[in-house]
Amino acid sequence: MAKRDYYDVLGVSRGSSDDEIRKSFHKKALEYHPDRNKNPDAEAKFKEVNEAYQILSEPEKRARYDRLGHAGLGPDAGFARDFDGFDIFGGLGDIFDSFFGGTTGQSRRAPRRGSDLQTRIMISFEDAYRGIEREVEVKRTEECQKCSGSRCEPGSSPVQCGTCRGSGQVRKAQRGLFGNFIQVVGCSSCSGVGETIKSPCTSCRGSGNEKRTAKIAVNIPAGIEDAMQVRLTGEGEIGSNGGPPGNLYIGISVTSHPLFRRDGADLSLSLPLNFVQVTLGTEVEVPTMDGSESLKIPPGTQPGTVFRIKSKGMPQIRNHRNGDILIAVNLEVPTSVEPEQKEILEQLAKAMDWNNGSIKDKGLLNKIKDAFGAT
Repeated sequence: MAKRDYYDVLGVSRGSSDDEIRKSFHKKALEYHPDRNKNPDAEAKFKEVNEAYQILSEPEKRARYDRLGHAGLGPDAGFARDFDGFDIFGGLGDIFDSFFGGTTGQSRRAPRRGSDLQTRIMISFEDAYRGIEREVEVKRTEECQKCSGSRCEPGSSPVQCGTCRGSGQVRKAQRGLFGNFIQVVGCSSCSGVGETIKSPCTSCRGSGNEKRTAKIAVNIPAGIEDAMQVRLTGEGEIGSNGGPPGNLYIGISVTSHPLFRRDGADLSLSLPLNFVQVTLGTEVEVPTMDGSESLKIPPGTQPGTVFRIKSKGMPQIRNHRNGDILIAVNLEVPTSVEPEQKEILEQLAKAMDWNNGSIKDKGLLNKIKDAFGAT
């Protein structure tokens, strides 16, 4: 019986990528595994799928097959001749590692991104308003200064592993439930990196890395809020095998302000005024983050009234516009008064027109101002 086309067996096209072939093999192997599929022809299809994958997963064999078909493979192509399947679910984890993306020597040599690091600093409310540059100290893994990451003593270099010949992998013949198979594992002589070190660096002990404390300048933008983070790309742990470094995340804690409360980019302020000021009106100086602003309080202002000073709040990080300052009027009632003040207040009570809230004796207003120091 003529063999089926290997691409048809795996259900892929001739132009499929290695990743597409691997995924299709994984799917087909699970579908036809005899422990899961009880159809009489499942075992034969399972063997066929594995045979196809062994050819199409290796570039040289795949290229030969594309040119010459089955005739170009010969009797020793792959391990189809003596391959009788393997037990995916029976504890042969290394087989799954080889076929389905487990840890092999090759993956150990692949570039890996370094780990991210975190730290935290505290800044003042004023620094959050203006922005500031701070320096942080971070203990992180960096490239060894002595060997520049080569892992060798200066003047020496790594040599190709004689066991795996630099591939980082070795093949082992194993006998399983359904027959013989080839198992691909990481080389134990070189730990899967394909190289051995004859003279390890005495500073890093052959790791190529060392722990050091780095001082890093951090630009904290104006308008940053409490509990926000600043990310410094590439300032984390060093990557391995040429991989990029991780990032450094700096958590920001902002101290509170004695006068202002913050709500996003807006600042709120409680403004204490006495009853003379809210009744007659006044002009007061209101503190801001840059100094002060003059604010007119119209006569008859009620407690709880909120005034707004535009564009004097906190900067917004995204658009660099400032929020507003919201001033809430808080009526201050004296807990005690002087005899003269009490007399004037009694006159005020008699002079009040309680029906419309007006004062009959207009000259009394100036006495009240003088007695209570209202401006």
